Amino acid sequence: MYLIILFIFIFGLIIGSFLNCLIWRLHSEESIMGRSYCPKCRKQIVWYDNIPVFSFLFLGGKCRYCKKKISVQYPVVEFITGILFTLAFIYAPLHPSQEGNLLRSFFIISVMIIIFIYDLRWYLILDKVTIPAGIIVFFINILLDFNWINLLISGIIGSSFFLFQFIISRGKWIGGGDIRLGALMGLALGWPMVILAIFLAYLIGSVVGIGLILGGKKKWGSMVPLGVFLSTASIITLFWGSEILSWYLGIIQIY
Repeated sequence: MYLIILFIFIFGLIIGSFLNCLIWRLHSEESIMGRSYCPKCRKQIVWYDNIPVFSFLFLGGKCRYCKKKISVQYPVVEFITGILFTLAFIYAPLHPSQEGNLLRSFFIISVMIIIFIYDLRWYLILDKVTIPAGIIVFFINILLDFNWINLLISGIIGSSFFLFQFIISRGKWIGGGDIRLGALMGLALGWPMVILAIFLAYLIGSVVGIGLILGGKKKWGSMVPLGVFLSTASIITLFWGSEILSWYLGIIQIY
């Protein structure tokens, strides 16, 4: 079992490295095909300088050629992806009846990491990520015997929640990307998990926002990357949604 967990973690590190590359290629509008290169000097990176986490530490966080600093995003994304893939395995053990759920979790985690990093860095949620991902995860869920009506209704609810805010604020509160992300969350998580994910996103966002304001990093009315909180809440719901709902319903019954 421990060897399998180690393998899953290493696999997550490798996928995290790929996600870093994909995020940059999406931003620079380049093809995903081709060798990795340093974005500063554009020198191709040899394979032994592209080992997840290890190469960053070995090189002291600097490019071998131009000596410019490598963003800490790279090892952090790799490590977090490894951890999240490991958690996905723990919550969906690798046996025949759960393999599909595990792959589904890997896919949702990967997409949400892309959305998190891209929105954090560039305050943008890409339709070229959310729309294909929504279609893919919908069909994955169908293959796993999710109720397609539940998924469609959930997708509509998720997108409508943000569409309503977009309309009444005339696009001042949120962007169009949040609407598509809401649909993706609904198609990925289903009902009622999409509502829980949205609630958690606003709860986390409020706590972080207040902390940033008190710390002098943000002002009231400052723009915040909502996709960061929505993607985080989606992953939390993916892992612990049922437990959180059960806990909440238990409190309601007490009162």
